[in-house]
Parts: sequence; structure tokens; C-alpha cells
Amino acid sequence: MPRPRRTQISLEDTPYYHCCSRVVRRAFLCGDDSYSGKNYDHRRGWVESLLFELEAVFAIDIAAFAVMSNHLHLVLRVDIETANRWTDREVLEQWHK
Repeated sequence: MPRPRRTQISLEDTPYYHCCSRVVRRAFLCGDDSYSGKNYDHRRGWVESLLFELEAVFAIDIAAFAVMSNHLHLVLRVDIETANRWTDREVLEQWHK
């Protein structure tokens, strides 16, 4: 049975987390899709660009990542010091970037 997020993540124990996200319906994110015969390698650059854009907005650093054909792996580090230094206004400014 799944556990609630608040019991899975403990920033006191570690700021590093491995996250994985799969594409739905057996679709292909990148590479050759044998079902449709299409090649989606151009999406890899899109995903990488978006990851780095989001890294600049949130107090999270990308330690490592891998964009696979049908899923994505990320090793993220929560930057606790930066997050704690942000004022309410700075948080709003970050969200509107």
C-alpha cells in the first residue's frame, strides 16, 4: 500500500532524492517508436531544456538525470538553505518566472 509523501521524504535525513517518471500508454518520449514508426529524438532536447528552466525557478538542484525512451530519471537535491532564505515576495517572484 502506498505511503503518504510526508512519511517518504525527510529533509533531515537527506536532501537527495531519486525520482522516476514513466510515459503513459506505452508511448515513447524519445527514440524510435516501433508502433507508430516515428522517431522522437527531438523531444530529448525539449525535456532537458525544461528541466533546467524549472531548476532555475525552484530551490532544487539537478544532481543527475537520464532521459530514456519511455521514462525519465532524476537525482534531485533540495536546496534547503536557499528555500529558507526566500521571503514571501521572492517565492511569488520565483513562481512567476
